[in-house]
Amino acid sequence: MEKEKPQDFAHHARLFPPFHFFVLPVFMVYFVSSAVDLRHGVSFHSVLNLVVAFALVVFAISSRVTAITVQDRVIRLEMQLRLAQLLSGELRGRIVEFTPEQMIGLRFASDEELPDLAQRVLADKIADRKAIKKLVKKWKPDYMRA
Repeated sequence: MEKEKPQDFAHHARLFPPFHFFVLPVFMVYFVSSAVDLRHGVSFHSVLNLVVAFALVVFAISSRVTAITVQDRVIRLEMQLRLAQLLSGELRGRIVEFTPEQMIGLRFASDEELPDLAQRVLADKIADRKAIKKLVKKWKPDYMRA
């Protein structure tokens, strides 16, 4: 079961098999097949087939991007609440300085290391979420990602 697998920087990305291994490949094959069919002659139906195939690929990618964007907004809210609980004094007043990228990077830090890591992120102006994730020593897994 996925929830039992430990997470760390190298093993936290999530693939959604129905999307990554079925929907997207099928749409991509359909798009390529529709483009190849044009070699037999351009007709209204062959062009329409290609346009519909392209629309399906764009739709699939757009739906995934939309889900991830909503997830990132929820993470930002979650991290604002978490930082408000765990940070003290002056650092709590600086929560508004964190960018969404920084909050997304910090989300995997354990409660024990989050205050020090948050201070470092602000002090060193670390903006890249991957760079921040690499600094996490005690990983707080998230099994509910989109």
